[in-house]
Amino acid sequence: MDKLIHTGDKATVTNDGATIIQLLDIVHPAAKALADVAEAQDNEVGDGTTSVMILSGEFLKEAKSFIEDGMHSRTIIKGFREATRIAVQKIRDVEYKVTNHQSPEFRELLVKCAKTSLNSKLVASYKEFFAEIVVDAVMKLDADLEKNMIGIKHVQGGSVLNSFLVDGVAFKKTFSYAGFEQQPKKFENPKIVILNLELELKSEKENAEIRIENPEDYQSIVDAEWDIIYGKLENIAKTGAKVVLSKLPIGDLATQYFADRNMFCAGRVAQEDILRVAKATGGQVLTTVSEIAETSLGTVGYFEELQIGAERYNIFKDCPNSKTATIVLRGGAEQYIEEAERSLNDAIMVVRRAIKHASVVAGGGAIEMELSRIIREYSRTISGKHQLVVNSYARALEIIPKTLAENAGFDAVEILNKLRQKHAAASNEGRWFGVDVNKGSIFDTFEQNIWEPSLVKVNAISAACEAACLVLSVDETVKAAKSEQEVTQAEMALRGRGRGRRFRK
Repeated sequence: MDKLIHTGDKATVTNDGATIIQLLDIVHPAAKALADVAEAQDNEVGDGTTSVMILSGEFLKEAKSFIEDGMHSRTIIKGFREATRIAVQKIRDVEYKVTNHQSPEFRELLVKCAKTSLNSKLVASYKEFFAEIVVDAVMKLDADLEKNMIGIKHVQGGSVLNSFLVDGVAFKKTFSYAGFEQQPKKFENPKIVILNLELELKSEKENAEIRIENPEDYQSIVDAEWDIIYGKLENIAKTGAKVVLSKLPIGDLATQYFADRNMFCAGRVAQEDILRVAKATGGQVLTTVSEIAETSLGTVGYFEELQIGAERYNIFKDCPNSKTATIVLRGGAEQYIEEAERSLNDAIMVVRRAIKHASVVAGGGAIEMELSRIIREYSRTISGKHQLVVNSYARALEIIPKTLAENAGFDAVEILNKLRQKHAAASNEGRWFGVDVNKGSIFDTFEQNIWEPSLVKVNAISAACEAACLVLSVDETVKAAKSEQEVTQAEMALRGRGRGRRFRK
């Protein structure tokens, strides 16, 4: 379920585990350790942040009863780690792999993984629509699959189904000076100059001092400044480029100069957008305009400035080097668009991981139930305290299907009993049965295309175990003195005791 987190003037609606944790002001050191695990899961895999938090908490809940009964924490840690080893090994054994990355089957696998990731999100109703967009965007990237090469832009207004994918780069119209209205807003196959250079007259610094002999010399100093900037502008115009982009400001003089020559310019373009334009067009970011080589220029099939909602956007399409994409998100409320972006971020990360490690398992709590059965069976082959610990680990894994059933509004006990019965069948045909959140029953989640990259599950289970073991390994908390004043007070107390005085709290 979604949480509404209110921080200052901003309200955030999300069910993304890592986002919730980041927005909370966590002070407790043990809770902070669990929070770090959720962030690590987000950075490493992108999805499964809620799962890792739920599993960590459930492992500790199971361990609590053992601690209260006097069992040593090292025994519990050893049992948990042994159970995790078996769980990871079993995932590797049962995962479904796709070897041919060019086949239609592989694209279908990616779409299914994206849909499963979006299933629990606010945009779940539009999962088919967004899954296709996410897969198309990730497939545009080069072999490195650099996530920064996918831009996500927010435009309020319209339906969420008005969102679209730009095969290239799109960014919001930057601040413009006088003369901008006269510039053309559409080009086919233009050359592009990408700069990290200021194109405006520099004002003298406050402490600058210029000494002149004759009053006429003052004009030559002013003219020198104009000659410098006009020299730069002429060098840019000579290249034949029709679009000029700069990370730094492009002033009114340069804007009018380019308008007179039917050129388009945009200054103060964000660093990430500049880099994505350079990647897409094959251009280079230049810090000087003297002797610009032809190879330093970028090219694009089509450039246009478009009205999207209430905003103007510069769009670069049909790029020859198209290794980047931009998703333009529409929606009524800014909170909704922000949550949609977080949802797409998870889906993008999942698809990236699925491309790199093309192996999947069934979602919907199916893999957790299967692991729970296997670990429970293993616990019967060992004796002593470890049997109890390993059995409790198996019980803790059932929290995922239980939470899914509760969040869907169904009887979790009944659904878990059905799942246990199905997974325990000798024929092994119930291996991929999980929670059916639509009908309040169980079904084969693998056949129903609820797939998750096995890496997400391996990472979530391993990280949750490590977090629980970290907390269990601590037997005492020592609070260090926070300030010199506290240290001084402690010293005075010790001296007082030396004189035979009694100090009471």
